[in-house]
Amino acid sequence: MIAIIAGIYIKSSAALIGGFFEHTTILVVEHNNAGSLGFVNNKHSGKSLHELIEFSHASPFPLMDGGPVDREHLFVLHKRPDLIEGGEQVANGLYLGGKMEQVIDAINTQSIAKEDLQLFIGYCGWDAGELEAEVKEGSWIMS
Repeated sequence: MIAIIAGIYIKSSAALIGGFFEHTTILVVEHNNAGSLGFVNNKHSGKSLHELIEFSHASPFPLMDGGPVDREHLFVLHKRPDLIEGGEQVANGLYLGGKMEQVIDAINTQSIAKEDLQLFIGYCGWDAGELEAEVKEGSWIMS
Protein backbone atom coordinates (compact mmCIF):
# COMPACT_ATOMS: atom_id res chain seq x y z
CA MET A 1 0.00 0.00 0.00
CA ILE A 2 1.22 3.49 -0.85
CA ALA A 3 1.09 5.92 2.08
CA ILE A 4 0.71 9.40 0.66
CA ILE A 5 0.12 12.09 3.27
CA ALA A 6 0.23 15.87 3.35
CA GLY A 7 3.73 17.12 3.98
CA ILE A 8 5.66 14.54 1.93
CA TYR A 9 7.82 15.31 -1.07
CA ILE A 10 7.68 13.40 -4.31
CA LYS A 11 10.38 13.56 -6.98
CA SER A 12 9.86 12.95 -10.67
CA SER A 13 11.48 9.84 -12.06
CA ALA A 14 13.09 9.29 -15.47
CA ALA A 15 9.60 8.31 -16.71
CA LEU A 16 8.65 12.01 -16.71
CA ILE A 17 11.60 13.33 -18.73
CA GLY A 18 10.58 15.62 -21.55
CA GLY A 19 7.54 17.28 -20.00
CA PHE A 20 6.60 19.90 -17.42
CA PHE A 21 7.46 17.59 -14.52
CA GLU A 22 11.01 16.76 -15.64
CA HIS A 23 13.40 17.13 -12.67
CA THR A 24 10.69 18.41 -10.31
CA THR A 25 10.14 17.99 -6.61
CA ILE A 26 6.58 18.46 -5.39
CA LEU A 27 5.41 19.09 -1.86
CA VAL A 28 2.05 17.35 -1.37
CA VAL A 29 -0.09 19.67 0.78
CA GLU A 30 -3.41 17.87 0.60
CA HIS A 31 -4.36 14.24 0.14
CA ASN A 32 -7.82 12.86 0.80
CA ASN A 33 -10.64 10.86 -0.80
CA ALA A 34 -11.17 13.59 -3.41
CA GLY A 35 -7.56 13.58 -4.60
CA SER A 36 -4.25 15.32 -4.04
CA LEU A 37 -2.84 18.84 -4.29
CA GLY A 38 0.78 19.89 -4.34
CA PHE A 39 3.27 22.51 -5.47
CA VAL A 40 6.48 22.18 -7.46
CA ASN A 41 8.97 23.72 -5.07
CA ASN A 42 12.16 23.65 -7.12
CA LYS A 43 11.14 25.59 -10.24
CA HIS A 44 11.19 29.39 -10.36
CA SER A 45 8.66 31.06 -12.63
CA GLY A 46 11.12 33.74 -13.71
CA LYS A 47 8.73 36.38 -12.35
CA SER A 48 8.63 38.48 -9.23
CA LEU A 49 5.55 39.44 -7.22
CA HIS A 50 5.92 43.16 -7.94
CA GLU A 51 5.81 42.48 -11.70
CA LEU A 52 2.16 41.42 -11.47
CA ILE A 53 -0.17 44.38 -12.02
CA GLU A 54 -2.33 43.70 -8.96
CA PHE A 55 0.79 43.50 -6.75
CA SER A 56 2.82 46.34 -8.26
CA HIS A 57 2.86 47.97 -4.79
CA ALA A 58 4.71 44.97 -3.36
CA SER A 59 8.43 44.62 -2.90
CA PRO A 60 10.23 42.16 -5.18
CA PHE A 61 9.64 38.55 -4.10
CA PRO A 62 10.27 35.44 -6.23
CA LEU A 63 7.34 33.50 -7.62
CA MET A 64 7.64 29.75 -7.95
CA ASP A 65 6.12 27.74 -10.79
CA GLY A 66 3.78 25.66 -8.64
CA GLY A 67 2.27 23.59 -11.42
CA PRO A 68 0.25 23.51 -14.60
CA VAL A 69 -3.21 23.92 -13.01
CA ASP A 70 -4.92 27.30 -12.31
CA ARG A 71 -2.06 29.52 -13.43
CA GLU A 72 -4.23 32.63 -13.03
CA HIS A 73 -3.94 32.60 -9.23
CA LEU A 74 -1.25 32.88 -6.59
CA PHE A 75 -0.99 30.33 -3.80
CA VAL A 76 0.78 30.88 -0.50
CA LEU A 77 2.71 28.46 1.70
CA HIS A 78 4.15 29.86 4.91
CA LYS A 79 5.48 29.04 8.36
CA ARG A 80 4.33 32.23 10.12
CA PRO A 81 0.71 32.04 11.33
CA ASP A 82 1.64 34.81 13.79
CA LEU A 83 2.02 37.19 10.80
CA ILE A 84 -0.43 35.69 8.30
CA GLU A 85 -3.90 34.76 9.53
CA GLY A 86 -6.36 32.42 7.88
CA GLY A 87 -3.98 29.73 6.66
CA GLU A 88 -4.76 26.05 7.03
CA GLN A 89 -2.04 23.92 8.63
CA VAL A 90 -1.01 21.20 6.19
CA ALA A 91 1.94 19.66 8.04
CA ASN A 92 4.48 20.36 10.78
CA GLY A 93 4.05 24.12 11.07
CA LEU A 94 3.44 24.69 7.36
CA TYR A 95 0.33 26.63 6.36
CA LEU A 96 -1.52 26.94 3.06
CA GLY A 97 -3.20 30.25 2.28
CA GLY A 98 -3.93 33.21 4.47
CA LYS A 99 -4.80 36.87 4.16
CA MET A 100 -2.96 38.20 1.11
CA GLU A 101 -2.80 41.75 2.48
CA GLN A 102 -0.86 40.36 5.46
CA VAL A 103 1.44 38.44 3.09
CA ILE A 104 2.18 41.66 1.17
CA ASP A 105 2.71 43.61 4.39
CA ALA A 106 5.13 40.97 5.71
CA ILE A 107 7.08 41.09 2.45
CA ASN A 108 7.11 44.90 2.25
CA THR A 109 8.24 45.33 5.87
CA GLN A 110 10.72 42.45 5.57
CA SER A 111 9.20 40.91 8.69
CA ILE A 112 9.16 37.45 7.11
CA ALA A 113 12.20 35.51 5.97
CA LYS A 114 12.24 34.06 2.44
CA GLU A 115 12.61 30.56 3.88
CA ASP A 116 9.30 31.05 5.75
CA LEU A 117 7.23 31.97 2.70
CA GLN A 118 6.74 30.67 -0.83
CA LEU A 119 4.43 32.11 -3.46
CA PHE A 120 3.33 29.89 -6.33
CA ILE A 121 1.75 30.47 -9.71
CA GLY A 122 -0.41 27.41 -10.29
CA TYR A 123 -0.50 24.04 -8.57
CA CYS A 124 -0.44 20.30 -9.26
CA GLY A 125 -3.62 18.32 -8.84
CA TRP A 126 -4.68 14.71 -9.05
CA ASP A 127 -8.13 13.15 -8.88
CA ALA A 128 -8.82 10.39 -6.37
CA GLY A 129 -6.40 7.50 -6.86
CA GLU A 130 -4.37 9.16 -9.64
CA LEU A 131 -1.30 10.05 -7.60
CA GLU A 132 -1.18 6.59 -6.03
CA ALA A 133 -1.35 5.05 -9.50
CA GLU A 134 1.46 7.32 -10.77
CA VAL A 135 3.65 6.41 -7.78
CA LYS A 136 2.92 2.71 -8.30
CA GLU A 137 3.82 2.91 -12.02
CA GLY A 138 7.11 4.61 -11.14
CA SER A 139 6.51 8.19 -12.30
CA TRP A 140 7.10 9.59 -8.81
CA ILE A 141 9.52 8.64 -6.05
CA MET A 142 8.39 9.40 -2.51
CA SER A 143 10.96 10.97 -0.23
